[in-house]
Amino acid sequence: MTSSTETKPDAPPAQPADTRPDDPEARWLAETYRPDEPNLTARAIVVGMLVGAVMCLSNLYVFFKTGWSMGVTLTACILAFGAFRGLSALGVVKRPLGVLENNALTTVASGAGFMTGGGNMAAFGALLMVTTMRPPAVPMIAWFAVIAAMGVFAAIPIKRQLVNREALPFPTGTATAETIRGMHEAGADGGKAKAKALAAAALFGAAVTWLRDGWHLIPATLTLPLTLGGVALEKWTIALKSEVVLLGGGALMSLRTAGSMLAGGLLTYTVLAPGLVASGVVREVSYKSIVGWTLWPGAALLVASGLTSFAFDYKSVARSLSGLGRVFRRGPAEETGISAVECPDWWFPAAFVLLSPIVIGLAAWLFHIPWWAGAVAVPLAALMGFVAARVTGETDVTPTKALGPVTQLVFGVITPGNLPGNIMSANVTGGIGLHAADLLTTLKTGFLLGARPRDQVKAQLFGVVAGALVVVPAFNLILPDSSVLGSEAWPAPSCVVWAGVSKAFSGGLDSLHPTARTAIWVGLALGVALALLEKLAPPRLRPYLPSPSGVGIAMVIPASNCVAMFVGAAIAAAMQRLRPKLAGETVVPGASGLIAGESLMGIVIALLIVSGVLAK
Repeated sequence: MTSSTETKPDAPPAQPADTRPDDPEARWLAETYRPDEPNLTARAIVVGMLVGAVMCLSNLYVFFKTGWSMGVTLTACILAFGAFRGLSALGVVKRPLGVLENNALTTVASGAGFMTGGGNMAAFGALLMVTTMRPPAVPMIAWFAVIAAMGVFAAIPIKRQLVNREALPFPTGTATAETIRGMHEAGADGGKAKAKALAAAALFGAAVTWLRDGWHLIPATLTLPLTLGGVALEKWTIALKSEVVLLGGGALMSLRTAGSMLAGGLLTYTVLAPGLVASGVVREVSYKSIVGWTLWPGAALLVASGLTSFAFDYKSVARSLSGLGRVFRRGPAEETGISAVECPDWWFPAAFVLLSPIVIGLAAWLFHIPWWAGAVAVPLAALMGFVAARVTGETDVTPTKALGPVTQLVFGVITPGNLPGNIMSANVTGGIGLHAADLLTTLKTGFLLGARPRDQVKAQLFGVVAGALVVVPAFNLILPDSSVLGSEAWPAPSCVVWAGVSKAFSGGLDSLHPTARTAIWVGLALGVALALLEKLAPPRLRPYLPSPSGVGIAMVIPASNCVAMFVGAAIAAAMQRLRPKLAGETVVPGASGLIAGESLMGIVIALLIVSGVLAK
């Protein structure tokens, strides 16, 4: 596949004579910017949308299985490199994929693949769990697309401050730039090993999934012939699963997070749950009954640790707030001529003026959020987007677990009792924050490679459209019955937490069992304590401390998931220690391949079941 249509970048503008030699933007224009190389070509858009759609499907499946949204950019750039190498060998592609073209393609894919994150699917799933309402598909596609687009435009006025001038690390963006540069500079041999590892793992994951869920030749769960309290371990969710997606997800985690999940899961289901059953607080030994109680301390722990960590980043918050005025003022940097390359700042206010009425109107129509409350949500979400972007740039973690509950608390006060409004108003905050941070991450990649920023903004918008068109129909396909959410088959831990927080903020805690109310306070205290320990401990001790996120998530997913993800993380850590070169070539693409193979085959099997070709 070749393309004769491509966006021709502007030549670097002439520099004024009084440009300061230490000006990072002038230095970038002179030394890094590559105006003569293709960026956003037609084939980069098309392939990026296809790759992004695949990654969106994969992330959707993984999200409802594990509660995590996996990184998109590293997998996308490796997949694109391998695909174009293969097409070139077959004579289909005449011109090799360029470095900046791969960057633009990866930006498109990222915009689509992360449509499951930022609270989008957590909110959508929680909405079905607490109200059973399922809004029409077309308005929901518009809802997710517009929120994501607002996040894209929210990144524009702060990009130059965070990426160009302050040079925040954005670790994932930096790693993606190094991966793209390394593959293309090393040529066929450099990228081929990673592409082969990804393809082989994907085929293996797809085969296992077909044998398990299509032909039922492999058991989904391998049980142990042991009991706890006179009940089989399987009833306590303690078992080995044949879902390789969990192994892949664990391999992409740190061993610390996975170890914390294992410890938290085993404590939850071998100590806490048996005690609850013995005392009569939990009536039966089943995942749904147990998690109906443990979600409260788990959610409290996640919210408290997220807000505490966020509070420690007060300097980032202060800088982002104090910088809002500066980014709209003309300064010395404007005289360098870089504005001919960067996106104009006016794109941000113009887009928000255009898109805000759509969000407010959809919120009122779909979720019965009063128009004045929707008008509060939009500027609050933009403000949170600025903050989330800076925190992501400095830590590589987008604080949606903290920002979402803040919005839910605000709307619990101003619109009490409105469960749909409470959930979906937080979706506005999370969606805008995530997509602003995601674009800035990819803009960091482009900045390091010399790409044209406004082409990347356009690329992200193409991806947003592709992701919105895919995510809603796919959700309705794989989860036609909302009652399965929160089950052992579809744990949906983020949805469980989001729904629990919404119930607490909108309806109060009086309906909960007294022990659950006590557990919330214990979870809040533990979340604060673990976050403080993480921040204040010497750096050499931090790898050995429990992860608040790992412990909190472990309380709302089956123990079998914790075991499988720990095994994946342990294998990856062992490879990195014993065979670092091999690990560098295989761990990330191999884990991504396992996730993609199982998740995509899972979608195919779900489609075949719906059409009557396969039996459940």
